[in-house]
Amino acid sequence: MELLHPPIPDPATSPPVGRAVDATPRPLPARIPHRGRSVDLEPLHIRHAAELFEAARLDPEGASFAYLAYGPFPTLEAMRGFVAGFAATHDPMAWAIRPHRTGTADGWLTLMQIEPAHAHIELGNIWFSPRLQKTRAATEAMYLLMRHAMEDLGYRRLTWKCNALNAPSIRAARRLGFTYEGTLRDVAVVKGRARSTAWFSILAEEWPAIGQRIAAWLEDSNFDPDGRAKRPLNP
Repeated sequence: MELLHPPIPDPATSPPVGRAVDATPRPLPARIPHRGRSVDLEPLHIRHAAELFEAARLDPEGASFAYLAYGPFPTLEAMRGFVAGFAATHDPMAWAIRPHRTGTADGWLTLMQIEPAHAHIELGNIWFSPRLQKTRAATEAMYLLMRHAMEDLGYRRLTWKCNALNAPSIRAARRLGFTYEGTLRDVAVVKGRARSTAWFSILAEEWPAIGQRIAAWLEDSNFDPDGRAKRPLNP
């Protein structure tokens, strides 16, 4: 059987094993803010609940929660209850997303599946309200945590997983430079429905070129006064 991405063995070994790597455990992420050109990431706190609820009300059908294991939240009390618990977990570790253009918390995202001994970490649990979707701030929010994981913390592998039916998430992964690894078929049950999960990754040796490409796209010179990008972010 031919693998989609066959590993490269150490040529000096028999039987073949993988190449030697730096096995030093990586640091755990900390609950610290991250500041960008167009967005701030704030460690999620119950004080964000009211703003997040107002942002979610822009999506009355709850479509933005269709592929998440939680939501939508019909009342402020429901949102507060969720945010209180979500903000207290260390894995996933969540940040509220505050675009400079709106000044309000308009979504969240997390670092999760954190494995310091294997230097593996995932960007996930991403919820963007309608006013955050397809914006510079949305892209920069993801980039800030990607850069933090790969550069500040030194992780070797950054992953992205999504429902295999979630076409926008698959497009986002590819746009950001993640490599498709395969799909686990019917691997989970979410909200009473079968879920197949598509896997993507970025490796440490791939990150410098990917990070530079995203950073260049995020430059102020690439955006007009209305916040529209002049050129696309292509992988």
